[in-house]
Amino acid sequence: MAKRIHQITIHLEAGNASIPELGKMLGPIGVPTIGVKRRYDEATAGNRGETIPAVITVAEDRTWVMRLKTPTTTSLIRAIVGSGSARPGHIDGGVLSVDQLRQIAVRKLPDLNTTDIDIAMRTIAGTARSMGIRVE
Repeated sequence: MAKRIHQITIHLEAGNASIPELGKMLGPIGVPTIGVKRRYDEATAGNRGETIPAVITVAEDRTWVMRLKTPTTTSLIRAIVGSGSARPGHIDGGVLSVDQLRQIAVRKLPDLNTTDIDIAMRTIAGTARSMGIRVE
């Protein structure tokens, strides 16, 4: 691959990437959106309903490489608890058990900047608190 000129992170629905959204992000740099959509949809088809981030690195000769990441922390928490609080800090948005917190931390561990599960759990708990979700 030639010298990297762009690195774009996309957050789209797994297995069903939106062509207009991809076109907005990739069109100005000359990346073929259909090729990206096909590869993204194939790679994420097993996780339909989740939002899977992907980092697309584009070289000066317009070749590109895609690397998938784990789903966003907030989407994993919402899948377990629900939507969270409309007013975090004022209204309770639900409860997340320690076992559920550990489950999310294990799944997010490859994308976090730690290898310690306890530190990863504290990071996930902070995100949950900012969503108005209590951890017990």
